Amino acid sequence: HVLGESIRHGGHADILREGLDGRTGLRAEHETQIDEEARAAYCAKIEQAARSAAPIKA
Repeated sequence: HVLGESIRHGGHADILREGLDGRTGLRAEHETQIDEEARAAYCAKIEQAARSAAPIKA
């Protein structure tokens, strides 16, 4: 069970990393090009969600 959960969370982290840093693989020969405009829009969307979830200062 623990191994399965660790693998699942590792996969989730890799998906997030790909979206944030633009790299799609561990080695250059396995990478695919990411659309930079789509990546920038995605990063802005994530940033907005994080800011809206941040606690409001009194």
